[in-house]
Amino acid sequence: MGRPLGLNHVDAVRLEEVLATDFAEYRRRRLPFWMDPTPAPAPEGIEPWPHDPGPPFEQWPGLAPQMPAAFADPKPEEAAASLLAWFIETGQFGLDECRLVLVPARRGSDALASIGWSAEAPLPLLCALLRSWEDRFGAQVVAVFGSELHVSVARPPVDAEHANLLALEHVLSTADNIVDDPPTPFPEYAMDLVGRACWSFWWD
Repeated sequence: MGRPLGLNHVDAVRLEEVLATDFAEYRRRRLPFWMDPTPAPAPEGIEPWPHDPGPPFEQWPGLAPQMPAAFADPKPEEAAASLLAWFIETGQFGLDECRLVLVPARRGSDALASIGWSAEAPLPLLCALLRSWEDRFGAQVVAVFGSELHVSVARPPVDAEHANLLALEHVLSTADNIVDDPPTPFPEYAMDLVGRACWSFWWD
């Protein structure tokens, strides 16, 4: 934990504008790799990384639409409790060693700013994304562990088109587990978000 980040810094983030600019720069840098299907050299006996064709967008497509709540969907707090219980039971990600923290925040998506979470993540942008995911998908911050962030999701996307849009938002969060560690092909990462009730991110 570090110095708390004033919520005015999060309020100042114009999410659509920032992500549109970030996507243009991200696409400019990665396009040569997406266009070249030749595997990168790998040591003998090591499988080369699979080719990543990148997102199926030439321009910023906008935020993924909100998932409407269905009668059978859990409430956000129920989804968070279920995920936390699973973490505790299985000891996933070392979270069996974590402690509860009471954070003075009006909404869970502001908790990271309020505690001054110290990681390599761009905190104002990340908190703005978490606010938006909270509104659109019933997402809740469940745990942070070192530079890892784990989020429960009450209303995940249910089709590939919706998941593609959301996956691009995940990529633009700059999380290393999505972009580079390991380099998961974008279509594979996006499809894995369909129906997924837990999103995990980490920064090196």
